[in-house]
Amino acid sequence: MKRLSPFQARCSLPYPAPTTALTCVLRCFPCEPTWAGSPFLHRPPTPPMVRMTRSKTFQAYLPSCHRTYSCIHCRAHLANHDELISKSFQGSQGRAYLFNSVVNVGCGPAEERVLLTGLHAVADIYCENCKTTLGWKYEHAFESSQKYKEGKFIIELAHMIKDNGWD
Repeated sequence: MKRLSPFQARCSLPYPAPTTALTCVLRCFPCEPTWAGSPFLHRPPTPPMVRMTRSKTFQAYLPSCHRTYSCIHCRAHLANHDELISKSFQGSQGRAYLFNSVVNVGCGPAEERVLLTGLHAVADIYCENCKTTLGWKYEHAFESSQKYKEGKFIIELAHMIKDNGWD
C-alpha cells in the first residue's frame, strides 16, 4: 500500500486520479489556511457578501413620540426637534438649521473657514450610516459675538427630512 504524505492526504480526491504535488497545490492553494499569508498570493481580498436585513440598525434611535429630523438618503435619525436652535442659517448648498445636539453623525477633522459671519474652526459632519456629508460642527468661533455657535451643529435642509408627528 502506498503511503501518502500529510499534504497529499489532505489534498487527495475521493476518486482515484493521478495526484502530483503541483495539481494538489493548485487545487488547495486558494483554500489552504497556511497559504493565506503567502507573498505569492497577489489577489485582492474577496468582498464580503451583502446581507439583506429587514430593518436598518442605527447607533441611536430618537423617541417616536417626538418630531425628529432624519437623513434624506438613508432615514437614519439625526436630531430631535427640541434641539433645534435656529432655522435661519446658510449652508454650502442652501438653507440649513442649527442644532444643539445630533445623533448618528460622525465628525471629520477641524479646519479654519471664513463663513458669512467670519472666521470659524469647523469640522464637517457626516451620516454614520450612509457617509453623506450633512453639514458641519462649529468647533471654535474667533469673534466674541459668534461664541454661542461653539459645539453646535449645522445640517443642510438638502440632506434631511422631517419624521414622526409632523402634520
